[in-house]
Amino acid sequence: MRALVVSNMAPDAGSPERGGFVRDQVAALRGIDGVDVALHEFAPGAYRAAARELRRRHRGVRYDVVHAHFGLTAAPALGVRADLRAVTLHGRDLRHPRSRAITAATLPTQRLLGIAAEDLRSWLPRPFRARAVALPVGFAVDRFGPTDRGDARRRLGLDPAEPFLLFPYGRERRVKRFDRAEALAGAVGVPVRSLGGVDPTRMRDWLNAASVVVVPSEHEGFGLAAVEALACDVPVLATPTGAHPDTVGRVPGCLCAPWDLDVWAAAAREALRHEDPRVPGAAAAHPHGTGPYAARVVAAWRERLAA
Repeated sequence: MRALVVSNMAPDAGSPERGGFVRDQVAALRGIDGVDVALHEFAPGAYRAAARELRRRHRGVRYDVVHAHFGLTAAPALGVRADLRAVTLHGRDLRHPRSRAITAATLPTQRLLGIAAEDLRSWLPRPFRARAVALPVGFAVDRFGPTDRGDARRRLGLDPAEPFLLFPYGRERRVKRFDRAEALAGAVGVPVRSLGGVDPTRMRDWLNAASVVVVPSEHEGFGLAAVEALACDVPVLATPTGAHPDTVGRVPGCLCAPWDLDVWAAAAREALRHEDPRVPGAAAAHPHGTGPYAARVVAAWRERLAA
């Protein structure tokens, strides 16, 4: 089977982490026997240029599958010949009014419609809800796991003894709600650090360095940052969006609840009572690795191709 994965999340110097979950899934797909996968990435917003480049680069090639990530990517991907067209929707492509309109216009061209988490189904236009398939991307299991908290802090140039909350996104991502993380830090009296533009190879250290990872988002597509933190056995506080109820919500010592400063502060204080707070998160995280989810994607491709 020959497949082309298309992503509008190419990284750059300012955002080296962008689109990493797509690249991780492609790496897992390439590990499956009988599957030959190419990846085409382009910068966010460069859709017309991407359409031209896709046609130029893949002219004369017909793929078994062309699979786009993010609804707006599906349109430029139409320029590549394929027996099966597929798209995975990640949230903003359905929730943002303009993106939703463009995504909805492209959905009839896609024989396989994936959603990053089950709670996105209700955001789909009604005619497409029944045929959507949950196709999360998963996290790279081999890159995450518990390490000594003090050592991680020293590698990052931090005080080994200072507790802090970690907001695992850039502050500018408004839907992730750094303002809530900041309010929580003020309530419990510890600093909050945010990530953005961080080399993905440093994420394991950042997660292990944190006393508590806080994900107070208005909504998530899946919620990979929370799962990566769980894989490091770090306590996580998260809103019940995306896959959080099935990941964070299943781990003792974590909190999956609507945003309420008093409730969240009580949970954070409980974790901060301990010098090295840890939770049994790895067992809950590992089923969400790239391996099993890549196998699910290939099974969906084969099922549609055989239909």
